[in-house]
Amino acid sequence: MNWNPLVPELLVTDFGRSLTFYTELLGFTLAFERSEPRFAYLDHGGAQVMLEELHESAWVTGELTTPLGRGINLQIEVPQVASIIERLRAAGVALFREPRESWYDVGEQQEGQREFLVQDPDGYLLRFCEVLGERPKRGED
Repeated sequence: MNWNPLVPELLVTDFGRSLTFYTELLGFTLAFERSEPRFAYLDHGGAQVMLEELHESAWVTGELTTPLGRGINLQIEVPQVASIIERLRAAGVALFREPRESWYDVGEQQEGQREFLVQDPDGYLLRFCEVLGERPKRGED
């Protein structure tokens, strides 16, 4: 496995619940885990995230109130979003935003993705996207 130069580390309030959510529902694999403090390094096709259970000496810069991670969403590119959505729905997890097709201006073209958003058990906002390709930039309607 290659280690990415930027990997978010998320403080979580219930390590077991979060690890289950990320591995069983979202499809991340466990690269390695530590027990003190409880920590996991996860990978999903090259998208990497670290989970660390909140503990006394954690790097906390202010009061932690849910939802955690306000003001940020983590985009995770996957080959297809359908199977993740199916697992989340089967587990009764509500989506923050239902799946939709989005096209974003990138220079002289647009790049498309099918995307949805879900909050993890602590409220971190995750945006899963499936790449749809490129198309010419459209004029203003």
